[in-house]
Amino acid sequence: MASGLRIGVLALQGDFAEHLRALTRLGVEGCRVRKVEELRQVDGLILPGGESTTIGTLMERFGLMEALRELARQGKPLYGTCAGLILMAKEIEGSQQPRLGLMDITVRRNAYGRQVESFEADVEVPRLEGPPLRAVFIRAPQVVRASPGVEVLAQWEGLPVLVQQGPWLASTFHPELTDDLRIHRYFLSLVRAA
Repeated sequence: MASGLRIGVLALQGDFAEHLRALTRLGVEGCRVRKVEELRQVDGLILPGGESTTIGTLMERFGLMEALRELARQGKPLYGTCAGLILMAKEIEGSQQPRLGLMDITVRRNAYGRQVESFEADVEVPRLEGPPLRAVFIRAPQVVRASPGVEVLAQWEGLPVLVQQGPWLASTFHPELTDDLRIHRYFLSLVRAA
């Protein structure tokens, strides 16, 4: 791969394969991460969508929770989509589920309803050139609070859907389920900057 970057995708549960395909299309080496030693070999990490409670429980079982927190303390860029965003949040309304607790946000799980209430919407992301982003929301969470240290990069219906705190990026939607690679490209720019 031409870029020299190695991006891990947490591959315990969820749609990690779609993120790996997006990275391949961008000419970047993507690798599945399931063990602590694999985590140590990446320049950045994507936490995919899936079932956040299951992923968090598996992270604890495989000793990845503290290793991931250490990676974050070192300033490594992380990008969480949907369940990944939930795992990165400091607060989850009505839940004590396992989480990394990195980003100073409060989230509400399954805020739009069940699977059948999933939807797509066009979202303006001023930082990204080009037309609005087609965002796929599947049992999506909502960011109901973001501290002043969290930059809101995009909103939909008045709520943040794409947020950044230093080298950490998180979205309530799934860019890996579309052909638009701009969010992944933006994440790679954070990795290069780190």
